[in-house]
Amino acid sequence: MPTLLKKIASCILNKTEHGASVKFPLRSFSLALLLAQSTGVNAADKINDGPYVFLDKERENTAFWVCDDKLKQTPIIEHQLKRPEDCAKLAEPKLHSQAPIVEADTYSNVGMIVALSDVHGQFDVMINLLKAHRVIDANNRWAFGDGHMVMTGDMFDRGHQVNEVLWFLYELDKQAEAAGGKLHLLMGNHEQMVFRGDVRYVNDRYQTSANLLNRSYDALYNKGTEIGRWLRTKNTLVKINNLLFMHGGISPEWLERKLDISTANQLFREHLDDSKEELKQNELLNFLFFKNGPTWYRGYFKDELKDNEVDNILNYFNVEHIVVGHTSQERVLGLFNNKIIAIDSSIKDGKSGELLLIKGKSFSRGLYQGEQRTL
Repeated sequence: MPTLLKKIASCILNKTEHGASVKFPLRSFSLALLLAQSTGVNAADKINDGPYVFLDKERENTAFWVCDDKLKQTPIIEHQLKRPEDCAKLAEPKLHSQAPIVEADTYSNVGMIVALSDVHGQFDVMINLLKAHRVIDANNRWAFGDGHMVMTGDMFDRGHQVNEVLWFLYELDKQAEAAGGKLHLLMGNHEQMVFRGDVRYVNDRYQTSANLLNRSYDALYNKGTEIGRWLRTKNTLVKINNLLFMHGGISPEWLERKLDISTANQLFREHLDDSKEELKQNELLNFLFFKNGPTWYRGYFKDELKDNEVDNILNYFNVEHIVVGHTSQERVLGLFNNKIIAIDSSIKDGKSGELLLIKGKSFSRGLYQGEQRTL
């Protein structure tokens, strides 16, 4: 997307956030941006992308692919997707045979946990990390037994392999469950932004797919798509043993509102597709979805909280640690004597990253090449 158009989009969207009105819907503006010709992508770089699976009756048995900038389709036979022969090495997942269900948001007696965050379409970095720490095997399949893996949001935006990330996690979800483990895929602020049509951070290459499929980018992941339906069942917060995971953080305002995890998760699921204007008209939703809510809060990194305030938050949830992403660090970082653990290790830059590894009361940084360091 041209830099000028990005600046216009950002300017208009920022004005909207501060109360000024615009004369056309955000989604219409998003589509216009996506269909614009990009000067940021080399014309010689052909795009391979997909698959895209839509659930409407006319297309429910068809997978769509972008192969060298051309739209192609293949039949879905017995839930198996098969890419066209000349379409690079895109994923060929097997679709879940049943509609996804809402998973529990509280777990106990989990022996091993691995957590990472803010992948932002950097599929190769994510895969390297998971292989290096034996979370997946050489064939990218679950190898973590009955352990739990937590992805604390922000799979979308910035990077160039968003679909690769999403379809990999889609398959890993079922593989983990079959092995007695669990994948917790939590919603971040960038998932929420894409769902309501805010495309400021979408990688330029995806305008080709949106154009060929004749849809706005957000419509490629709405509730009428396989990936979109699956994502909309996911939680925003999960409690495992004595740890609470979410994308941004828990602010003191949460305690004032006396919210519980399950109520918040349900409200997030119910309102993921609401517009920003609709969310801001409701006091509770305005809190949950924006600045002081669990997908946007950054107070742990701004010297805003005292130790006793952190303790009050932990005591409210009956946990000893809170694990968050969202605010980029150079490494997995412990704050407030490891009561707060930051796991956004800048994977989004596409160069390296780290994992958080938890076994019992032992916390370790999982480095990019497979080494481990006590946190």
